[in-house]
Amino acid sequence: MAPRRDHKRVLIYSHDSFGLGHLRRCRAIAHSLVDGDTSLSVLILSGSPIIGSFDFRSRVDFVRIPGVIKLRNGEYVSLNLHIDIEETLAMRSSIMRHTAEIFDPDILIVDKEPLGLRGEMRPTLDLLRARGTPMVLGLRDVMDDPEALESEWERKNAIPALSEYYNEIWVYGLPQICDPLAGIDLPKSVRRRMIYTGYLRRQVPVAAAAAPENPGLVDGEFLLVTPGGGGDGDGLIDWVLAAYEQEGPRLPPALIVFGPFMLPERQTAFAARAERLANVYTLTFEARLEHLMARARGIVAMGGYNTFCEILSFDKPALIVPRTTPRLEQFIRAQRAAELGLAAMLPDEHDHDPAVMAAALLQLTQQKPPSAVVVPGLLDGMASVKRLVQKWLREGRAERPKLRAGGRA
Repeated sequence: MAPRRDHKRVLIYSHDSFGLGHLRRCRAIAHSLVDGDTSLSVLILSGSPIIGSFDFRSRVDFVRIPGVIKLRNGEYVSLNLHIDIEETLAMRSSIMRHTAEIFDPDILIVDKEPLGLRGEMRPTLDLLRARGTPMVLGLRDVMDDPEALESEWERKNAIPALSEYYNEIWVYGLPQICDPLAGIDLPKSVRRRMIYTGYLRRQVPVAAAAAPENPGLVDGEFLLVTPGGGGDGDGLIDWVLAAYEQEGPRLPPALIVFGPFMLPERQTAFAARAERLANVYTLTFEARLEHLMARARGIVAMGGYNTFCEILSFDKPALIVPRTTPRLEQFIRAQRAAELGLAAMLPDEHDHDPAVMAAALLQLTQQKPPSAVVVPGLLDGMASVKRLVQKWLREGRAERPKLRAGGRA
């Protein structure tokens, strides 16, 4: 039996090899949980190289494990250390298990990868299952094209892990918009554990810093252009700049935030082009992007999960230009959002014709906000997650049935 404690503990595993998506989602959930329960502490396990650039609320902290990065050929390598990837993964796995052993969480939330990066979470999952700790897998609304996801999860042996370890699977979306595991042959017992929470509502941070003091950036008058982390956002930024270079006087002011993972030489080149334009401004990175979202007239983005949640939360007209490689996630989300009238989509299939982008940007200024479409439960995600966490915390480990191999109680 676990010792009684006045304070409850939540451990979150954030699958981070590149980009900002997983970290920002897990951080938002952590902040929401501690805001709703003053007796709760949350610890995030993350390999993000820039996690230290973000602010964390009281009773939220993180353990930074050695980073890895995925190459274009699909192979992983150590991000900063000159050591073999297997050694890096062994270090990560050991740190995570030891952290879980000492922290002794009352619930574990795993983001996206059922077994972690290349199975690195399995020792931790085995430890916590033996202790009777409830374990939850959190999935975004769209994972990938069903055939691609089925092949990937079969290779990773992920489907058996759902039965073996997880008490529940939380989908941060709605079934009428997308089923992230569509097309996968799941056991009925696993399907019964899936709970759709709604999208995760975002808020402007209370201590948000003031927005950049640019004379052209008047609240409600500028378009915010964001490629998320920026590692694969060159095409979007180039296309927007080309539109302003050709049709600039007709277009509203724009603020482009490159993202921390865009190559420095690309940022420099884009910034130089923007400086020659009277109504385009640039930032390298903004950790509190929410306050810029809230001020903007409209959003131009690639359509990652977090950005989509912010578009809905701040009720902003949006133009989504989704990537289609290496995953179709953004395209599927953008296509469904466009079908429902929640956002507009501009497929990346026009050879970056500046006139096409300029027309889409002008149309964006006339577009209705997402709230014009009524979707019940659309932004209930944070409230649902808090309610689900509290349910598990109330039950207590001693009374909770443990899952055995095969997922049977």
